[in-house]
Amino acid sequence: MHEEALLRDLLRKIDEVARRHGARRVTGVSVWIGALSHLSPSWLRGRWELATAGSIAAGARLTVRLSTDAADPRAAGVVLESVETDEEAPSREGGPPSQGRPVSRGS
Repeated sequence: MHEEALLRDLLRKIDEVARRHGARRVTGVSVWIGALSHLSPSWLRGRWELATAGSIAAGARLTVRLSTDAADPRAAGVVLESVETDEEAPSREGGPPSQGRPVSRGS
């Protein structure tokens, strides 16, 4: 199923980003869903808790934006826009660590 493959890929990216930044727990995730991805925000939210159970993202807040632009080059996919953790992580600007801020954009 295409939708399940997109979800598995999203979870893999979340795990990679969090581990790269030394996080132990993900507290929030923001994603962008392409107009041709065959995913709906309700489908993703409905599977989120089970899909993240036992993972670094278990219990993380999910924020979803749905695109209606079928001409967007990313329209068939899902974009991980940000990952927030409860651990200190480098800021996106390369400055000092900041608590609970997004550690990734557009992954």
